[in-house]
Amino acid sequence: MNFSGIIAAFLSFISIGIGFLWVIKLEYYVGAKSRYAVYLLGLITVCTSMLFKDFWISSVLGIFGGTVIWGATELSDQEKRAKAGQFPVKPGHSQDGK
Repeated sequence: MNFSGIIAAFLSFISIGIGFLWVIKLEYYVGAKSRYAVYLLGLITVCTSMLFKDFWISSVLGIFGGTVIWGATELSDQEKRAKAGQFPVKPGHSQDGK
């Protein structure tokens, strides 16, 4: 039996779960304007995954990079959720998005 698919699915699940948490924390401490740097980090990670011949290294980097790119797109939405009162807003952060 080949468990590669199940292991990759589990790694994706863990990566998405961690991604959910770091998006909340990053928006709280840094703000949604960091999304461009996060997007670039994810893109670099995905591109780096193509350089490895080993299936698992390439897979883990690709999954992580995809999660980071998705997280970059979620930072703006997270900012909106925080402004709507669903998540705390860091004291001193602008409420008007400027």
